[in-house]
Amino acid sequence: IFTNDYKYSGFNRGHMCPSADRNGSTTDNSATFYMTNMVPQSPNNNQRTWGDLEEYCRDLSEDGKELYIISGVYGQGGTGEYGYKTSISSKNITVPSYVWKVIVVLENGSNDVSRVNTSTRVITVWMPNNQVVSNHNWEYYKKSVDYVESQTGYNFLSNVSTSIQNVIEARVD
Repeated sequence: IFTNDYKYSGFNRGHMCPSADRNGSTTDNSATFYMTNMVPQSPNNNQRTWGDLEEYCRDLSEDGKELYIISGVYGQGGTGEYGYKTSISSKNITVPSYVWKVIVVLENGSNDVSRVNTSTRVITVWMPNNQVVSNHNWEYYKKSVDYVESQTGYNFLSNVSTSIQNVIEARVD
């Protein structure tokens, strides 16, 4: 898969890990441009709603928070600049139906897993991959970790005790 596979598709090369989050070294930043870190993402979603969430996360980090971010895609079929597609390019690159993130927010410190408790903030979003975004406000798409787990089949935060998971994964921040 190459950059040209996205050309004229109506979809952005949506970074799951944004370039602006990996500016500690040229090597780290360059790794964000691997095609395995990109998905066909609706321009309005990528440049506005998703982008605003990424900026909010950077603000939290600049305020001294430590973030653990897990992101991914779900389903097949999204709406880009030129309408609905299930794939792009002759290589049949799947266009996801949804993009999601799970963000664990901690104060800076060490022994991170042991510092996760029932008060730990966990921001989770589940956004449709389309051109219609609710006032470009990422908060409109907040869900619980349990919701994303039920859709994807993944088990997030599995290193945290079950009693704590039961609380923080059920909550919508």
